[in-house]
Amino acid sequence: MKILNFLKSLGPGLLYAGAAVGVSHLVQSTRAGASYGFDLIWILIIANVIKYPFFEFAPRYASSTGKSLIHGYSKVGKWALVLYAMLTVATMFAITAAIAMVTAGLLNSLVGWSLSTPLLSMIIMVFTMLFLMIGKFKTLEGAMKYIILILTLSTLVAVVFSFKTSLPVSNHFNWSQTIDIAFLIAFLGWMPAPIDVSVWHSTWTEAKQKNLKAKLDLKSSIQDFKIGYIGTGFLALGFLSLGAFVMYGSGEELSANSTKFAGQLVRMYTHGLGSWAFYLIGIAAFTTMLSTSITVMDAYPRVLKPTFQLLFSKSSSPAEGIDKTYMFWMVLLMIGAWTLILWSDASMKAMVDMATTISFVTAPLLAILNYWAVMSIRKEDQPKPWLQIYAWIGMLFLSIFSVYYIIWKFL
Repeated sequence: MKILNFLKSLGPGLLYAGAAVGVSHLVQSTRAGASYGFDLIWILIIANVIKYPFFEFAPRYASSTGKSLIHGYSKVGKWALVLYAMLTVATMFAITAAIAMVTAGLLNSLVGWSLSTPLLSMIIMVFTMLFLMIGKFKTLEGAMKYIILILTLSTLVAVVFSFKTSLPVSNHFNWSQTIDIAFLIAFLGWMPAPIDVSVWHSTWTEAKQKNLKAKLDLKSSIQDFKIGYIGTGFLALGFLSLGAFVMYGSGEELSANSTKFAGQLVRMYTHGLGSWAFYLIGIAAFTTMLSTSITVMDAYPRVLKPTFQLLFSKSSSPAEGIDKTYMFWMVLLMIGAWTLILWSDASMKAMVDMATTISFVTAPLLAILNYWAVMSIRKEDQPKPWLQIYAWIGMLFLSIFSVYYIIWKFL
């Protein structure tokens, strides 16, 4: 009976994985390996370790209260809700644009099209909107299990076949070089994911409970989360390794153009597996990015609806149905993201670096809000003392890194 309940609870953690395994893995981790070999592997590990508590607090809060972290922010104070709304609106267009551009590049490369990135990005965003209108949460949750499985297996096989025992130590990262520091900040921003994905996770857990018409067991919810979180960490190591094994030292640089980058990415896989794997890997990578596009297009309307309901009224409801408020935020998200794509002149690298840097700077604020929210739940469900200390250390590190970047960038 316990096993059946656990299997039923699986879903929100895999949706987290679907949102996380996108730009941060396919683009940033691959760039890290291609440009610096294994120099940044310790940064990747530290980022996953430091951010862990703030993502774990999402299923903990939602399972304990039956509500999302947005309600936890409202308990902290209206100012916290206002801050979250401002951070979300400030970052959502850049994040959605970056993901749409990478997805468009993979599709162009896979089918041999030469459509412009802005046009294909808009087509993809319209498709994701229609998918969500027709399939809703249940379809999204079900599809993610297969998508993550396909990408995980193909990545592991590609890394094994690309393995080199004689890879030299690179020592290429230069702490005095502006370009290296800028990439490091962008790399940390979305590794393993932006912290606001924790809020999305809590809304998916809330929606899961609504579908089951029962509260999820806290232990099962956290186990589901750990499967997604640990899995995305290993996948990040896989993509960094692919970049290091296949591209580092080759003299080839990863392109800022989304279509050319996508072609380079797929070739990394086929380098290890053989040309026969081109379409298998291309479809897996594209499907992964498409799933990320869908989760992002679902997440922002889902979190913004209750956020503004709580700001302007006393009650809220999860954005489970397709209603006017949900559609308003989705259409606004599409228009804003597309405008940014046009403004960036379709440079994938510029858009990705902008989005990831914004997430890096805002990370300590969201980490603090998550901590305050989870400490408001009933005592038996609150984090153990060791996890609270762990979170405090994480908040300190994230704050120091963020302040350092602001000083380095603007002073």
